Amino acid sequence: MLFSLTTQELMERPDLWEAVHRLRYKIFVEEMGWTDLQRPDGLEIDQFDHDEAVHQLVIRNGELAGYQRMLPTTRAHLLTEVLADLYEGTPPSGPNVWELTRYAVAPGFRDGKRGVSTVGTELIAGFVEWGLKRNVNQVIIEFEPMWVLRALQLHFLAKPLGYQRTYGNQQVVATLLTFNEHTLDVVRSRRSHFAPVLARGYPDRLGMRQAS
Repeated sequence: MLFSLTTQELMERPDLWEAVHRLRYKIFVEEMGWTDLQRPDGLEIDQFDHDEAVHQLVIRNGELAGYQRMLPTTRAHLLTEVLADLYEGTPPSGPNVWELTRYAVAPGFRDGKRGVSTVGTELIAGFVEWGLKRNVNQVIIEFEPMWVLRALQLHFLAKPLGYQRTYGNQQVVATLLTFNEHTLDVVRSRRSHFAPVLARGYPDRLGMRQAS
C-alpha cells in the first residue's frame, strides 16, 4: 500500500523520516551523481521539505520500497528555483498542478519489465489516485526522456516544457503530464491490480514484517 503523509506527519515518525532521506541520498547522490546534494550524514534533505509538501511511501514487508514527493506549484518549487534551465517561457502553475519530485524505488524492489517495477507502478497509481481525489489533474516531472514515451503508453498526455539537460550522470527533461480517470484505469490494467493503492493512517514501524 501507499501512504501519503505531510512533512509534519513524517517527522512524527523518526523511522520513516530517516528511511526516506537515506533512500533519497542513495538514489540521487550515490546513483545519479547529484553531488550538490552531498551531506556527511548520508541524508538528502532540501528546502522543499516544507509544510505543504506531501510525501508518498510504498511499504513492503516492513521496508521502505518506494518514495515520491508532491509539491504545490502555487509557491516556489524545484522547477522554478533549482531547475529553471529546463523550461522555456512560463511554467504551468495553479491548484490543479503539482510537481512530482524524488521518485525513487529502493534497489531490492526493482523487479518488472522495461525498467518499471511493481513498486514503481504503485507510485504512479498512487499519485494519480491522490490527485483525482483533490481536483489535481496535472503534474510536472523532471525525468529521463525515455519516460515521456512510457507516460504516453500509460495514457498520460505528456508535454515537454523545454530542452533536456544533463544533471549528474542523467539526461533530464521537464514534462507536464495531464491525467484523468481513464489514465488511472490504464495504469491499473498494466499493473493487473484494480484496487486502490492509497492507504489511510500510518504504516507499521519499519522492520515489522507483515505475514503474507
